[in-house]
Amino acid sequence: MSIFAIHCLDKPASLELRLANREAHLAYAGGFKAHIKLGGPLLGEDGGMIGSMLIMEFDDIEQARAFSANDPYAKAGLFHRVEITAFKPSLGGFAS
Repeated sequence: MSIFAIHCLDKPASLELRLANREAHLAYAGGFKAHIKLGGPLLGEDGGMIGSMLIMEFDDIEQARAFSANDPYAKAGLFHRVEITAFKPSLGGFAS
């Protein structure tokens, strides 16, 4: 198993789209509780939601990509950019 950081930035002026798909996103992510180490919305300077960050554990990056591609937020076209990178926790509660 490997750890991956999934960093997603919303398209500009897309808060309504985010809110319209939030329940479906949370239900989808809830099906992956065993894989989620940490997750939540990214916030702008005004405190509003502007993206998502998930730290997840999968066998490989293809599983992380599949999770991301099937997220209701992604399917709704919410994201301007998604980056998925391998991550090695070395500080804090998840450090190995």
